[in-house]
Amino acid sequence: MSGEDVMGAEWEEPVRLGRADVPEMLELVARTQPGPFLTRTVELGTYLGVRRGGALVAMAGERLHPTGWTEISAVCTDPEHRGQGLAGRLVLAVAAGIRARGETPFLHTTADNVGAIRLYQTLGFRLRRTMSFRVVQVPAEVPV
Repeated sequence: MSGEDVMGAEWEEPVRLGRADVPEMLELVARTQPGPFLTRTVELGTYLGVRRGGALVAMAGERLHPTGWTEISAVCTDPEHRGQGLAGRLVLAVAAGIRARGETPFLHTTADNVGAIRLYQTLGFRLRRTMSFRVVQVPAEVPV
């Protein structure tokens, strides 16, 4: 989904996440399944998070950086904290940083994630392309 019309919006509440936050980020990803996120993914760009009672309950950040564009990735909110607008505000905050660098935000989701698609469209993202992909896993042991 293309964010060519998304300017973003500053938001003071989120904190910048870094290497020290990775264990909590991985726990949040395990609970919410936003897509690929590994130990070093945080090194690919700015990640912002919202804490409540000291716990990380929502986050979003940057991953791919094709020339002139930046992907917004790992958008997720703990199920107990959904419905508060955290994901949308985080996406706009990350988008504001991307726009400040003169780049255009984009993101992707699976076609069956209608809630996310609806949110992203509300924020101004537009469907740019539908793609199909396959996941291939190498067997742990290759038969001889």
